[in-house]
Amino acid sequence: MPLLDDAAVARLRDRLEALDYRSDPVLALIGADGQAGLGRNSTVPAERVLRGDGSELATLVRLWLLQREVSVSELRRALGDSLDDLRAAGLVEAAGEVARAAVDVRPYASDDDGAGGWLVADLTPGLDQQVAPMRPDYVLGASPASTTLAQLAIRRPVGRALDLGTGCGVQSLHLARHAEQVVATDLNRRALALADLTLRLSGARTGSGRPVELREGSLYEPVAGEQFDLVVTNPPYVMSPPEGERLVYREGGFTGDDLVRRVVADGTRHLAPGGTLQVLANWAHVRGEHWGDRVSGWVAGSGCDLFAVQREVLDPAAYVELWLADAGLTGSPTYRERYHRWLDYLEALGVEAVGMGWLAVHRAERARPQLRTLDWPHAVQQPVGPALAGQQQGLTWSLLAEEELLALRWRLAEDVVQETIGRPGAADPEHVVLRQQRGLRSAMAVDTATGGVLGACDGELTLGQLLAAVATLLEDDPDAVRARVLPRVREALADGLLLPA
Repeated sequence: MPLLDDAAVARLRDRLEALDYRSDPVLALIGADGQAGLGRNSTVPAERVLRGDGSELATLVRLWLLQREVSVSELRRALGDSLDDLRAAGLVEAAGEVARAAVDVRPYASDDDGAGGWLVADLTPGLDQQVAPMRPDYVLGASPASTTLAQLAIRRPVGRALDLGTGCGVQSLHLARHAEQVVATDLNRRALALADLTLRLSGARTGSGRPVELREGSLYEPVAGEQFDLVVTNPPYVMSPPEGERLVYREGGFTGDDLVRRVVADGTRHLAPGGTLQVLANWAHVRGEHWGDRVSGWVAGSGCDLFAVQREVLDPAAYVELWLADAGLTGSPTYRERYHRWLDYLEALGVEAVGMGWLAVHRAERARPQLRTLDWPHAVQQPVGPALAGQQQGLTWSLLAEEELLALRWRLAEDVVQETIGRPGAADPEHVVLRQQRGLRSAMAVDTATGGVLGACDGELTLGQLLAAVATLLEDDPDAVRARVLPRVREALADGLLLPA
């Protein structure tokens, strides 16, 4: 059953729009200091900015963003009849003349693709250093992880998209803008209820042909036998001991990183030709096995390409501390006991470290699937989705037959710059690097011949003509130059540094 019927949703949306309860006005109201404070989970700076502000917008900010008690009369002035709707649904609680939020309703906006509206989720934990364990079926709102996944997602128009483990519905808000049909699934019924309200309040589940369909179930069970052009997921990948209470949004009850393996391996069967699965994930560094071989094995025999980008590596102790703090257990009486038990669990599995990053699986229908793994802890420019889409196409160009590759004209991407490194005053640099300024900011160290060929790629001459010209300038054997430079050209194409003219 929906938390609010369509009439109640419409009333609430009208009130939020009338009060301009949107991202930009709210951020302007609390100012830079208030924004920075909330980023640190501190409400005091914003609270001080709002002192003496009796506006309806300030009342909503206090209620939801700052999780403060407000008077029922003030909230009635702000929300009108919607207050009765929210109280009846248990979304706002009131005792006498004092009201407080039971869930969070906050504006959401994305500069990357224009997605926006309001997110309905559970209240932000840990505000102002208050330590409190979360309910097992806690529903997370917008988080660094959900933002990262939204910026990773390839935004080209698609027919069918799957939001696997939708949570409060963040990814579906984005998918609904460029997919003809969106299916959103979750094992957590509470998540589906709040996602339903997020999507209807934001206009993504309205009308007879609702573009977002919600389904309950684990992993791919709700979409058995179906295929999609795009699947995005931030699954419950945290590798925690199997016993004890779990948080549904982050822990899936599988051993080690087996949940992520299942998401990837089973996901290959749910990709339509040309389809892509994008996963924000953790994976184990197991004793005696390279992490790249481990994740590549998850797509073995599927016929799909894999591009795995490892952004960070944590040792087991740092990993455990991160997630104990995330659960609000820092300082709790059971902290040390849980810490030891978790480390014992990882040690028994042979886990020496944990990798964090992105996995992209592409059903490119190639005769020989391409498996690429990259350690890339360096800064990237978000959104990185366009760069990942470009690399999918670039990989196809890099696999062209040699004759076709040589016959075509190519150009360096506009954001590629040349960096030189050497001793001051030296006649020649010791290293020359071509680096992109956008996306992954890929870089390639080049020798004289490769730098000469790529630097001359401006669309005027074919690659074959450029290779011959550089060989002549260097007084080198043309076949030897071609043998050295062609693999680097293919690398530049695959990384997106080189494009068709």
